[in-house]
Amino acid sequence: MAQHASKAVPEEPPAQGMRRLVANGLTKVYQTGDVEIHALRGADFELDPGELVVLLGPSGSGKSTLLNILGGLDTPTTGSVRFDDHDLTDATQRELTRFRREHVGFVFQFYNLIPSLTARENVALVTEIATKPLRPEDALELVGLGERMDHFPAQLSGGEQQRVAIARAIAKQPDILLCDEPTGALDSKTGILVLEAIEHVNRELGTSTAVITHNTVVAGMADRVVHIADGRIASVDHNLERRPASELAW
Repeated sequence: MAQHASKAVPEEPPAQGMRRLVANGLTKVYQTGDVEIHALRGADFELDPGELVVLLGPSGSGKSTLLNILGGLDTPTTGSVRFDDHDLTDATQRELTRFRREHVGFVFQFYNLIPSLTARENVALVTEIATKPLRPEDALELVGLGERMDHFPAQLSGGEQQRVAIARAIAKQPDILLCDEPTGALDSKTGILVLEAIEHVNRELGTSTAVITHNTVVAGMADRVVHIADGRIASVDHNLERRPASELAW
């Protein structure tokens, strides 16, 4: 049964090491000429340690705007964002860059791999600047590409390229993995392989994971499903059990 989102900020700060991400009352207004576009309208959101959350909603509902603010790629017009005991609301661009570099991994619909580099070398770009990285080889093994690490993007399928992108995102061992339509450009069979990789990383590394999708089937693999409509959190569902990604089909 759906539960409406409640106020997300705890009365006491989270315990040290909990690495909890909490947003409260987020609004985002874009100005286009004389027109104001309200992308978020007072959204509350939280992501607990090790949790896998799926965010569902139609195009234009505010999903990507919310994810970008949570990951420090954008800032809210009003509202607050906290990570652990750090207030990100008034952070400088330098502080947000450090937050992204040290704590957040991003996976987008398009892979953004460098064509002239192998899978291993694409992942190594991240590990070279991370403070606690996995070996590129280990990150690629985690997503099932141990035998493809010396291939170039053009030699890989779309699903394999997306799994390289996941390996790159998790190679720095981020606390948070944010995925924006990671299967949007893939067919069902290939998309499920990508979801299995995300699921495996969430379980093996304990990475707190949020996945944006318009595909309602994906909701079955989540601990919690957040429905977004018109820039607001419309409802929140809790799954009693997570369905393995391998059992999903669309």
